[in-house]
Amino acid sequence: MFKEKLELVPHLPGSYQMKDKDGVIIYVGKAKDLHNRVSSYFTGRVTGKTKKLVAEIADFEYIVTSSELESFILEINLIKKYDPKYNILLRDDKSYPYIQYKRDPYPTLKVVRYLNVKRKNGKHLFGPFVNAYAARRIVNLINRLYPLKKCEGCPKEVCLYYHIHECLGYCVKKINEEDIDRLEKDILGFLNGNDDIIIDKLKELINMHAENLNYEVAKELKEELDYIKVVMEKQKVELHDFVNRDIINYYFNNGFISIEIFFLRNGKLVGQKNKIMPVNDDYIDDIESFIALFYSKNEIPREVITVDELNLDMLSEAVGTRFISVTRGDKKRLLDLAKTNAKISLDNNFETIQNNIRRTSGAHEELEELLHMKIHRIDSFDNSNLFGNFAVSGMVVYKDGLPSKNDYRKYKVSVDKNDDYHTMKEVTYRRYYRALLEHSELPDLILADGGITQIHAIKETLMDLGLDEKIKVCGMVKNDKHRTNELLDGDTLMTIPIDRMSNVFHYLTRIQDEVHRYTINYHRTLRSKGSIASVLDNVEGIGNVRKKELIKKYGSVKKMSEASVEELAEIIPLNVAENLSKYLTDFNNKNVE
Repeated sequence: MFKEKLELVPHLPGSYQMKDKDGVIIYVGKAKDLHNRVSSYFTGRVTGKTKKLVAEIADFEYIVTSSELESFILEINLIKKYDPKYNILLRDDKSYPYIQYKRDPYPTLKVVRYLNVKRKNGKHLFGPFVNAYAARRIVNLINRLYPLKKCEGCPKEVCLYYHIHECLGYCVKKINEEDIDRLEKDILGFLNGNDDIIIDKLKELINMHAENLNYEVAKELKEELDYIKVVMEKQKVELHDFVNRDIINYYFNNGFISIEIFFLRNGKLVGQKNKIMPVNDDYIDDIESFIALFYSKNEIPREVITVDELNLDMLSEAVGTRFISVTRGDKKRLLDLAKTNAKISLDNNFETIQNNIRRTSGAHEELEELLHMKIHRIDSFDNSNLFGNFAVSGMVVYKDGLPSKNDYRKYKVSVDKNDDYHTMKEVTYRRYYRALLEHSELPDLILADGGITQIHAIKETLMDLGLDEKIKVCGMVKNDKHRTNELLDGDTLMTIPIDRMSNVFHYLTRIQDEVHRYTINYHRTLRSKGSIASVLDNVEGIGNVRKKELIKKYGSVKKMSEASVEELAEIIPLNVAENLSKYLTDFNNKNVE
């Protein structure tokens, strides 16, 4: 199919991009020799993930670089930019929390997730903490034991923390720098690995409160002491050189790669990460790409110890730190331990992983067969109405069987009555008109959480925008138990029965539950934190000035509902007060979902 084009590919390093029939980049790779690598996809025997990839390739492009390092960096940048479907498992979307101590302008300790914090002007960063709960608990404990600044901003008067002796009153009082030096020495000492500092201080406070018969406080502190001991016990595997380093090893079997990362900070093992993903036979490239993408979102240690099968020089240049291999000693023992953990993770989770694949990509493929089409992206919509006066809608997105939460969207709807048809028309028009303006990704399939009414609304919108032949529409029809029972084809209006025991049935049910949950949660959020303003927006005669006065006096829908018409009329005209009172009565009595 690509014989003539393949003959023109040079024997030079570079990055190649595989495209599907719609011109969408579905895979990005790198190669020392572009000609040999790209040709291998079409001339050799391929299996597993590569076989599925090749079946979708309709075209390819390539960019020649001057070195393998440049091709590697280009590959990583293109993966970040396009998020290709066959590279997406290489991405690690999770950034780990760190504990940050900052002295200027006031000594503070908090959990942060942003990276590349400059360690100057009194800033110190400790982590990563794989367990965010552990990071928050340690920060809360240190803030309780030491009088750091805890409140936001700069109040004109001392706050509660000052009165309970957990702050020195930095906002209004002049603080002796020696006092800050002492608490800073303890805090940094503990975070750098001297556990006894906090343990001894906790024991001292426990004894003091016990002697003063404050048994409840003593019990709370004893629980904190036990927790700290457990956390520190997990860090007994260590090297004694106080260097921040990561150790990376892997295990490959049955078409899956298990990558294990140990995080050592100040020589102590503070956590680990495991990543399991399906790969092709040439899995070394996938491991190198994963490592580079991982360090684009997480702190880069002073050195990384890994195996010499990887291109250590290239990784060192691309990531910006030293990648080394070891052959003996404690470092080799930890490297072997990482491989053992990688193997155990893959062995223990292999069946679960296979089941998940059947439930996600397997079910997605079943849906493609059911509808006789290729599907990459699914958009699903649901509406929620507040007894006809207030409406919201939600959209969730699934890509290749998995939710893509960054693409979720929620909408306040201007329709002022219980009109599912016009609500769906408004939301879908706003969504796809903007997508056309911004040239953003369009779905292959739209699933409406409803029947023929919603399908007609969506189809009319797509026709108005010239998208009716590009996007398939189906309705998820429910039975009398409000569960998906069959699909309604938007083109033929024929029902497509679904086996209730099939993966595709459970897949559609998950999508339906997810869009319903997302929309209802948004609705409930508006009715709680922002409900008072939202409610007042729906009452005729209440503008911004009157709304602010009502919110200032009552603060919540509940308190406003308890007010009489006469009390409301002290702020707003009597006729408006009567309308508001009636509206609030309906609001509180109506059961909405």
